[in-house]
Amino acid sequence: MRSVLRRLALAAVCMIGAGAVHAFAEGGGDLVVFDWSGYEDPLLHPAYTAKYGAEPTFAFFGDEDEAFEKMRAGFKADIAHPCSQSVVKWREAGMLQPLDTARIAGWKDLNPGIMAMKDLATTADGKAWFMPFDWGNTSLLYRTDKVTAEQAQSLRIFADPKFKGRVTIGDNVDDAYALASLVIGLKDWTKMTDAQFQEASAFLRDVHKNIRFYWTDDTDLNQAFIGNEVDLVWGWNETFVTLKGQGMPIAMNRDTKEGISTWVCGYVLMKDAPGKLDEAYDFLSAVNAPGVSDYMVKTFGYGHGNGAGMADIDHKVLVDRGFDNLDKFLDKTLFQQPVAPDLKQRMVAEFEKIKAGY
Repeated sequence: MRSVLRRLALAAVCMIGAGAVHAFAEGGGDLVVFDWSGYEDPLLHPAYTAKYGAEPTFAFFGDEDEAFEKMRAGFKADIAHPCSQSVVKWREAGMLQPLDTARIAGWKDLNPGIMAMKDLATTADGKAWFMPFDWGNTSLLYRTDKVTAEQAQSLRIFADPKFKGRVTIGDNVDDAYALASLVIGLKDWTKMTDAQFQEASAFLRDVHKNIRFYWTDDTDLNQAFIGNEVDLVWGWNETFVTLKGQGMPIAMNRDTKEGISTWVCGYVLMKDAPGKLDEAYDFLSAVNAPGVSDYMVKTFGYGHGNGAGMADIDHKVLVDRGFDNLDKFLDKTLFQQPVAPDLKQRMVAEFEKIKAGY
């Protein structure tokens, strides 16, 4: 039922205009959270619910560029959930307000490795703009009853004609070009040349020939996998953890010849937040609580931003998820850091053409 409601909510956000979207969001509680589908799970912010006796109002997006455009069109939210590649863009567009870190419980417990990343959580002037919440990877997932481990050693499998109609990748320009960049041997996409952009786009056109659908919702992706619609997925940790837990014959290869893509996502405070600031900081404190770490890792398969909470998790679980060493986790991967605005716009425009078959 919850997944059905999420899809209805997302459809409503997509179908109505900016002014109506604002009204839609305001229909719930005072706090409006613009988020990825699935993060409305009450167990990710139990302290907030306990204090206010109600859930925040959640509105959903499936892509950060989509979210950016909705907010520029007038949609108002108190808190949003962008990832590493978008924070600078949102901040430079004047959408964010700096965080008062003294009002966020456990701020000093945030993972020091993530906090040290240049121009992500803080700027050179010492202001904080982004609170890391979840981190993970996008990698090759495959059905072990349809695909052999040997076949799944390279990301080029996504373009293999043998799997025509059996492939899905996210309807997400960042993940798409992360995949293509890895395939052409590029680990730092901020240095992408025009020739490399053309090569990466050509690979995505080859992948498109095999695409059954571009996934936007983890629930739909899981159903397609269970329903034997797809064999290969360029997907997130959550899909692997969820389906493995249901007994599906699925494997995640984090060690392909080309590597994996990694990302860090978190919460920001919107400049024109319509709700109550106290509630916003209570929500940020709630999602950063160390008690959330265990649930995040075991249920979603993602790392949690709170380093103290992560340290309390059974080490065997962290090793199994690949989260026992952040430096190792980020090594030899394409980290989804911000790219130049003109390159990002080229990616967005080209990906739309590719999805349309051009």
